[in-house]
Amino acid sequence: MLKNFWYAVEFSDKVTTKPERLTVLGQYLVVYRTPKQGRVVALSDLCVHRGAALSGGTLKDDKIVCPYHGWEYDPDGQCTKIPANLPGRGIPKKARVDSYPVQEKYGFVWVFMGDLPEEERPPMPVWPEFDDLVENGGKFRVVTGEFLWNANYERILENGCDIAHAPFVHAGRFGNPDMPQVPDYEVEHPDEWSAFATVDLHPPKPSGLWGKFGRLVGNDLKKRPPVTTSAGWMLPNMIKLHVRLPIGDMIIYDTNIPIDETHTLVKWVALRTFFTGKWADKDAINRTMRIFYEDAAVVDKVRPELLPFDLGAELHIKSDIIAVEYRRRRQELADKGWLLNEEDFITGDVPRRTATVIPSPARRESPELARAWVHKARGEHPTVAASRLMGGDESGSEANEENK
Repeated sequence: MLKNFWYAVEFSDKVTTKPERLTVLGQYLVVYRTPKQGRVVALSDLCVHRGAALSGGTLKDDKIVCPYHGWEYDPDGQCTKIPANLPGRGIPKKARVDSYPVQEKYGFVWVFMGDLPEEERPPMPVWPEFDDLVENGGKFRVVTGEFLWNANYERILENGCDIAHAPFVHAGRFGNPDMPQVPDYEVEHPDEWSAFATVDLHPPKPSGLWGKFGRLVGNDLKKRPPVTTSAGWMLPNMIKLHVRLPIGDMIIYDTNIPIDETHTLVKWVALRTFFTGKWADKDAINRTMRIFYEDAAVVDKVRPELLPFDLGAELHIKSDIIAVEYRRRRQELADKGWLLNEEDFITGDVPRRTATVIPSPARRESPELARAWVHKARGEHPTVAASRLMGGDESGSEANEENK
């Protein structure tokens, strides 16, 4: 799983003043919208006092209140009030949680899961169709949804870019098993963070709602022209599928949110330039969901569950170039230290119970707070149970100093 990227984690209209727990890269986040400013906040969902989930708390002005002992945290993750303290007693420097950068774009809340300074962060992807939506006088009609996979997000990512599986997994829907050949293609790189393949495919006979409009697309397969289709990946976890049908364009964006190594929550957006009335939305949603169910029936059972790092561990052919490009790029990022590894986890007393700790930018931006973190990844400092006591480190004297 890759850190140091923007992740689209939730639809914007789902984020309210009621705190919500999200799981991204194995890490619990609490996400909410502040009542005063309407700003979306993403904090680590773990109070540093006794480990309670802040998502179970409430908002007080623009601060979140822990449900266990009432500690209050501002949007930057700093504790501003400890109700149990006597008047005049200070708040420890370590009374703080990670706060992650947030942006809203394309109808999503995006959270930067990493500690890179702003100028070093990879950009969010460009989804140009969102500048041309029907509700704003444009040509694209949008429907959205989500789907839970019991599979690794990288396996799902490769499946979404895999052109050769359509005639078999989606036979009769948009894959034609009588013409499964994949033409040779060149991988297109719009930037260093994405790659696409464009080919001409032969579609099957239309069915359902589209079949009723056969006069527009033609039901004689011999006379129907091939359909130009583009599929590709956008780092760290997104897929774009663009199908250029005779009646218009269909585009699907998937953001494959890694819950953990073997579970993925996909939030998707489907856009179309045909049948743009609300009356066709239900059919568009159903068709998209059927595609996911067909894919999941295969991908959920793929073994090994995780992509191997050795390119020679699985067999590749010419039509797999887009996937090979992804694996090579992933290796480059792993070599930069952007892949989550054992140093990004802390382990509790119960065997096999671990939690992700992805440092936020504040850990780099504020050198004076370099040691002011209770929940540290193993790569920072050893986790010391005593550090929870009064917000200090191993020595009681240092703890007393930080409490002043």
